Amino acid sequence: MRNAFLAGVLALACSACATTAPPDGGGAATALSVPDNARCAGAGVAIDTAFDAGALASCTIDAAGKITITIAPEDAPPINCSPWYAFRLHSAQAREVEIILRYEACGHRYWPKISSNGIDWQYLPKKAISISAFAGREQAKITVRTSGTPVFVAAQEIIVPATYNAWLDGLERKSEVTRSLLGKSAQDRDIEMIRFGNRNAREQVVLIGRQHPPEVSGALAMFPFVETLLGDDPLARQFRERFQVTAVPLVNPDGVVLGHWRHSTGGLDLNRDWLDFSQPETQLLNGLLRAIAANPDQQLSFFSDFHSTAKDVFYTIPDRFPSTPPKVISTWLERYQARMPGYKVTIEANHSPGSNVSKGSVYDSYGAPTVTFELGDETDRELIKRIGRESAIAMMEVLLATDQGE
Repeated sequence: MRNAFLAGVLALACSACATTAPPDGGGAATALSVPDNARCAGAGVAIDTAFDAGALASCTIDAAGKITITIAPEDAPPINCSPWYAFRLHSAQAREVEIILRYEACGHRYWPKISSNGIDWQYLPKKAISISAFAGREQAKITVRTSGTPVFVAAQEIIVPATYNAWLDGLERKSEVTRSLLGKSAQDRDIEMIRFGNRNAREQVVLIGRQHPPEVSGALAMFPFVETLLGDDPLARQFRERFQVTAVPLVNPDGVVLGHWRHSTGGLDLNRDWLDFSQPETQLLNGLLRAIAANPDQQLSFFSDFHSTAKDVFYTIPDRFPSTPPKVISTWLERYQARMPGYKVTIEANHSPGSNVSKGSVYDSYGAPTVTFELGDETDRELIKRIGRESAIAMMEVLLATDQGE
């Protein structure tokens, strides 16, 4: 995964970089190779966004090397406040660089993370961040220490199509995993899916992720969730003997690559397009689910959509709305809570018929157990792995306990 990610995503296109010396007159040892596609450069530093998910509206650098970056949504407000940013900082020599993150809408949400290779990420230390007001909104001042080599700074870890490709490459090595193209996005990017389990199964499980581009923590949970279902332990093997799983991990590749806050390139929130299905991405998912419903030998038994928000929470359908099989979600989350001592599982149950979000729309259309699986933006990353594993184990236990005739 690491090599594929580096080669496929973050190699700097700098075959004709311009070399400049910093204003202090330093020689070659402190010269800066400025990418031709730099967004701004000067005073021995430069900023570029020439990689998938790289995004900012504009940037300036003053004579002292202080950088001001403006961050704006892909569409005019109102828009969900998910202010994504990702850029690469170049410096001529090891130094501390002060950067102002200035938002044209909303305010500062994501704790800045840094990486030297785009794969291994660290949170910027608390002492390196301060929040203040500017033009009635929050702005953040961050201080990044460089070693003289490029540093990635992003709202969240960068997880882009090449990351998914590498992950799917690994899963595809398992003989029972079938990888295929569900279809194409609006900008002709691949939307892939995998299937595994009993190919003749009546009971179908569907998992989707990344309708919203910045919601990386949901992806970080979906990875171990799927991997746990593919485990070589007796529970996972028994589960796959009875159920078939379809996973579509990257629903909105266009928005992810372009660094959008919320929308697809159609200018819509895909998770508000589950009534009209006006976008190619949601049309593909609608077709997938309708094909299951149209097959008299299949039944949708579980649907989960992975997202991120300010906290770990499961958005569910209240038990007073019957499903087939019945009460799967509430029973699953009770079992999951039992597997997570010392951790509070938060559940928010609500449903209005005619919903245009995936959870409600899938329930209304098919009567299946559905859930929106939300992870906190800054939930500890090791805890997220545990959440993915334990929730998958609990789901398998509960679904295996259901009556196949229900």
